[in-house]
Formats: sequence, structure tokens, C-alpha cells
Amino acid sequence: MNSATLDQVYRSDARRVFATLVRLLGNFDLAEEALHDAFLAAAEHWPREGLPANPVAWLVSAGRFRAIDQLRRQKRFTPWDEALDNVADDNACTEPGEELEDDRLRLIFTCCHPSLSEEARIALTLREVCGLSTEQVASACLVPAPTLAQRIVRAKGKIRDARIPYQVPGPDELPARLPGVLRVIYLVFNEGYSASSGDNVLRPDLSTEALRLGRLLHELLPEPEVSGLLALMLLQESRRAARVDAAGDLVPLDEQDRGQWDRALIDEGCGLVRRALLSRRFGTYTLQAAIAAVHAEAAAARDTDWNEIVGLYDALLRREPAPVIALNRAVAVAMRDGPAAGLALIEPLLADEALRRYHLAWAARAELYSRLGDKVQAREAWEAALALAKQEPERRFLRQRLARMEE
Repeated sequence: MNSATLDQVYRSDARRVFATLVRLLGNFDLAEEALHDAFLAAAEHWPREGLPANPVAWLVSAGRFRAIDQLRRQKRFTPWDEALDNVADDNACTEPGEELEDDRLRLIFTCCHPSLSEEARIALTLREVCGLSTEQVASACLVPAPTLAQRIVRAKGKIRDARIPYQVPGPDELPARLPGVLRVIYLVFNEGYSASSGDNVLRPDLSTEALRLGRLLHELLPEPEVSGLLALMLLQESRRAARVDAAGDLVPLDEQDRGQWDRALIDEGCGLVRRALLSRRFGTYTLQAAIAAVHAEAAAARDTDWNEIVGLYDALLRREPAPVIALNRAVAVAMRDGPAAGLALIEPLLADEALRRYHLAWAARAELYSRLGDKVQAREAWEAALALAKQEPERRFLRQRLARMEE
């Protein structure tokens, strides 16, 4: 057995081993040390003895016993270490299978526990579930590495001190807990698909991790709304190559080269949407995915079924009456019934203080006034959008729209 085999096992199974070690040892940091010790032991034994029949079980056992030996030498136990009475039992480690898969699901729900702040949930999920380094997570979250490290330390401390249970919520709790997990995954995806600030509109490292999380969650918990979220991310990801041009400038949806859209991702996403809708147990992510599917299935922008999109936004608004959803519906109405109809809906929405600080609301207003030929109102709205935009590619796009007003 060569080092490439060990590297492959690490890439494919390290986080599965880690998730089980967290369950067995009851401590994130101890499990991380045990994981590294297990792979060090593998590097020593496997070249001599060959690859075990069950590498994951071997690694879990090696890590568990090394952790127990270390704790016995130190004779120092944390509040969670009372669980080690059970860990010492030779039968405590089950064979890989459903138990190990459940461990990964337990880890996701623990990292996304509602008692943790949203920032902590995102950081902990990227660090512990995805296995990114502290430096990688800090870069993804756009914070200094020491700040991120402290955020993770505090989150782990809260899990330990509050005795947050390392378990998948039962059927009575799952409907309340699952949306929080889905929200964390979608926030990670959105930051990668359209970064909230900075010079780059695309952060593929983050969207890739979010898709990996989405696929993992869907594999472990194939609920309709999990399917809906995965479909939504796949359909949005399918357009990545067409969203910016060679100069790095944004390309609006109706101007994108649809030949660059990834048809395999579209087919997968549309299939997930159909199954989620047929279940009749879907939620807001599935409805958003259904809207994205209508766009994806149109051969050209002019072929888009705006009537269906408006209907889907109606259903979405009934479930989540949020100003941004109302804004998106107004834009869809404008595409179906004309810019004046859209503006009649957008104007009262701008009374909402949060929406007034949302640059895309002003950009939508500007675009519709431009279509009506009202350059004064359009310029005013473009300037308002530019003042609020934080992303440099979006600011360039808005400046280009303003420049067109002078032509």
C-alpha cells in the first residue's frame, strides 16, 4: 500500500471518522487529535500490514484507543469525559454502516444548533463537517484567522458547557430544527455564489462546500425540502460560467449565453424539484427551486413562462411574506404585464426600511423606469443602487448602466 491510498482514504473518509470519534469521545478537540493520531498509526501500520478490510472501522478504533490512553496518562477529564466510561468498552465502536452515517448527521445538527449564533454555526460547520482549516474558514468568512479561531473556540465551549446533545432531533423536533440547518448551508452557498462584499462576485470554494453539504444531507436525510434546497443550489450553480464575462463583469440573466449553462446540473436539479413538489410536503426552498427551474428550462430569455413564475411567487409569498420575495414577484409581474405594472408594485415596497437599503430594489426600479423612457427617475434610482452596492463587480455593472443614460 502506498501513500496515495492513504491520502485517498483521508480525503474520502476523514470526516466520517471524525464524526464517529466526536460521538465516542464527546469532545471536538479530543476527536480532532484522535483523528490525526489514527492516520499517523495508519501511516505506520498499513504499508507493512496492508489496507484493512474496513479502513474506517480501523481508524475509528485506533483513534479511540489512542485518545483513551492519552486521557489515562493525563488523568484529566472535561465535563463531557464521563462518557468515556462507555468508550472504553471494546464493543462501543460499531461497524461502519447506518451508525456511522448517523454520526455525520449528528455532527451537522450539533454544529447548526439554534443556541449558537449564525456566524458560529457557519464557521463550525465549515471547520468540523467540511474539514476546512481555520485559515480557509477565516478566508471564506472574510475575518482574520485569530477572530475566526476564537469564534470556533467559543462555539465549542458553548456546546460543552450547555451539554448540547450530540444527536439527530427526533420526529417531533425535526420540523423545527431542519430549517436552521438548511439556512446555514444556503448562506454558505450564497456567499460563494454571490459574495456579499469584496472584489470577486464568485467564491467557488464556498459554493462547492455548500453543494457537498447539501448532497451529504440529502443522502442522509432525503426529506422533500432538503431535495428542494439541493435543487435550488444545483440550478443556480448551473449558471456560474455565464454569470460573468471575460473581464469579470456581471452578465444579467436575460443576457447570459445559455449554451454555457451546465445541462447536467439543470437536469439533476429539475428532477429533484419535481419529486419534491409531488410529495406535497415542500417548503420555500422547493418553490424557489421551481422558479429557477422555469428559467433553466427556457431555451431563450424570451421563452420564459413569466405567468408560471408569478404563480410560484404567489405561493412563495403566502408561505414567507418577505419584502425581497415581494420585490422579486413585482419584477416577474413587470416581465409579464409591462414595466408600469411592476413599478406600481415596487413603489409601495420601498416604504420598507430594509428594502430601501437593498441595492437590488433600486436597481429594479431603475431598470423599469429605463424601459418606460423616464431617464430622470431611472438615473436617480441607478445612483441610489450604486451608493448601496458593496460588491465591486456589481458597482461596475451599475456604473455601466448609468453611463448608458448619457448615450
